[in-house]
Amino acid sequence: MAKIIAVTGKGGTGKTAITSLLIRYLTKGDKVVLAVDADPDTNLPETLGCETSKTIGDIKEYMHDERDNLPPDINKESVLESKLYEILEEMPGYDLLVMGRPEGSGCYCYVNNLLRGIMNKLVNNYDVLIIDAEAGLEHFSRKIFRNVDDLVVVTDGSRRGLRTAERIRELVGELETDISNIYVIANKVTDANHEKIAGTAKELGLELIGMIPVDEMIVERDLAGEPLFDLPDDSAAVQEIEKIAQKLGL
Repeated sequence: MAKIIAVTGKGGTGKTAITSLLIRYLTKGDKVVLAVDADPDTNLPETLGCETSKTIGDIKEYMHDERDNLPPDINKESVLESKLYEILEEMPGYDLLVMGRPEGSGCYCYVNNLLRGIMNKLVNNYDVLIIDAEAGLEHFSRKIFRNVDDLVVVTDGSRRGLRTAERIRELVGELETDISNIYVIANKVTDANHEKIAGTAKELGLELIGMIPVDEMIVERDLAGEPLFDLPDDSAAVQEIEKIAQKLGL
């Protein structure tokens, strides 16, 4: 059974960068990894240094539009599954699926039900499934993914950012989602706010599993639009991610 980790957080906190660095870490080992870009902005492939042309959103549109044109005796789940494998990108050390943008008007309930069943089968082929999730919890409330082991909330070093992490924790409880653990990673931490972040997280009852320092190597690559996957091992962020991954049992 795959260990499922979902990474979420507000825009600008570095959620996708941290997801890509966790994937980078996993490719150094012997685990079979599936990376899923579930953020409509679809930034994960760029940070990983790869390209995708088709998304699950495209397949959902096809199934939605063609549902009445398909032969009545055809297994629609098999059709969706075959198309899903067509867009599964095989990269060195991991496979990649991109969810794409949300669907348009109309009811997609039956497509989501098909997708849910297929994803539950697909994850059995992997040791780890890591999801770059959108800021909300819509994917989890729809239960497109089965039980999530670890929800990692990425925040900046502000009290407001940590409050956001606290609200996400509360929302998880309200939605009764199948999430076992909720952790927080503080990103872009400086020497000046390191101690304050730790104190605020403790005050709010948040489980802080890592504080990633401001890393000029990441800043430079972001400005140049270059992938983070080839960051050197002496990168401050890479070294902290290694500690975080070990705490997550990766």
